[in-house]
Amino acid sequence: MADPGEMNATLIEEFRANNGKVASFGDVPLLILHSTGAKTGLERISLLVYQDLGGSWAIFASAGGAPTNPAWYHNVVANPDVEIEVGRFTHKATARVASEAERQRIWDRQRAMMPHIDEFAARSGRVIPVIVLDPVS
Repeated sequence: MADPGEMNATLIEEFRANNGKVASFGDVPLLILHSTGAKTGLERISLLVYQDLGGSWAIFASAGGAPTNPAWYHNVVANPDVEIEVGRFTHKATARVASEAERQRIWDRQRAMMPHIDEFAARSGRVIPVIVLDPVS
């Protein structure tokens, strides 16, 4: 089995070489999240599916349907000042957990684009948090 760290590094390299596109993800929009580790204080980098909110971005703490939230979720809750790479652009942003009403609107839109997201939620046995990344001017 491939080392997840190496696989992530390879995907990030492909993302950066192709203006935000990764062949194995097709047309699914991806961003790179730079966060600060909640426990370590070290920079952490994650490649994530996102939804464009027209000025902000939403990311989903699905962890592929795992029963617990991914580490990056805990990182952005503890340290909400983040940086993201979207396409070939880099933005500073502030992460926040979406309100329930906001989460539902974003989730419904994501379901229309990626119906399998509900499978992740069912498999996880938890409500998958949606994080909104608001740009910092």
